[in-house]
Amino acid sequence: MNDKHHIRAGIVGSGFSAAFHVEALNRVYEAHVEITGVYSPNAENRKAFAAERGLYACTSLDELISLCDVVHVCTPPATHEEIAVAALAMGRHCIIEKPFTGYFGDGAKSFDGRTFDRASALKEAMESVERILEAERESSASIAYAENWVFAPAIQKERELLEKTGAQVLWMHGEESHSGSHAEYYGKWSHSGGGSIMGKGVHPLTAALYLKKVEGRAREGKAIRPVAVSARTHAVTTSDWYRDEGHLRTSYTDIEDFGAVHVEFSDGSFADIFASELALGGVHNWLEVCANNHRTLCSINPNTAMQTYNPKDENFKDIYVVEKIGTKQGWSCISPDEDWFTGYQHEMNFVYRSFTRAEPLESDSQLAADTIAVVYGAYLSASQEGKVVRL
Repeated sequence: MNDKHHIRAGIVGSGFSAAFHVEALNRVYEAHVEITGVYSPNAENRKAFAAERGLYACTSLDELISLCDVVHVCTPPATHEEIAVAALAMGRHCIIEKPFTGYFGDGAKSFDGRTFDRASALKEAMESVERILEAERESSASIAYAENWVFAPAIQKERELLEKTGAQVLWMHGEESHSGSHAEYYGKWSHSGGGSIMGKGVHPLTAALYLKKVEGRAREGKAIRPVAVSARTHAVTTSDWYRDEGHLRTSYTDIEDFGAVHVEFSDGSFADIFASELALGGVHNWLEVCANNHRTLCSINPNTAMQTYNPKDENFKDIYVVEKIGTKQGWSCISPDEDWFTGYQHEMNFVYRSFTRAEPLESDSQLAADTIAVVYGAYLSASQEGKVVRL
């Protein structure tokens, strides 16, 4: 990099997350970001993805890494460790999509996410985390954890409240739920590393962990971190008692579609996180903060910034309303800029500002590591009918 504000980005992946990373990079203003290439092991997919966006399609991961300063890891989570370690070894910063890493089975075709030993999964997931953190420690580059909730305007405003008032956060509760993931591979533990807790719960969970980090940093100079977790999970849509009327996705194989997680922090405070595939009417994303001097409700999606009544669904056939809404008829909380409210463009702006100015990252590898520890601790707890697991 000759100009400290000019930085080259490379995208690994050609799916949903790769697409919104490119969109978010186009809106970064804290640095001049040049996307120098994209790579996916599927040649047809990478060529189509690159051609649609006017990007260069690399023929190998090594070629992509050599052409950029920052590697965006936008691939299935089972591949994150390998890509991140390779990029860090070549001195490239990494932006790693959620989930950071995890446990994806033993590689056997007979692997079943409903029956494996959760204690072993926690151990193996944290060993994967440690290998990534070790690669970062040995590198001149850094890891940014791509958790958009951290950078959602509502969460960042709450950060300001905590920093300026010296508040003590007593309890948080939050949720991410909708009617089921659109990703084809989601639903198999060997691909996604878990179900609702891993796929959805990590968003409000990481936001809660982040705000305790902010609180501790503001008052004591160090993060307040999680120390224990308990949880319960359910598989509803694949159960024999569920009555399917066609509104919820039911094609999961060996994951949960509901999870409730209780997190305890080192200072005695706690948080409750809910995640499910059981909610109709759009994505339900929120986090409530109960502090000793204020209370905040962060309504990420839906929110009432814009509300529209449409008497006929067909009127809005060419109009995007909001994610997972199901129908465009009647009243809806139509989002004027969904990516803005959910933090995607702010995420990239914060991260590239940190990279170009050598500033600390708000969403770093330690936050990612704590998230994975809580997630797999939660799965262990759920397998023991809610027994507390010490982290």
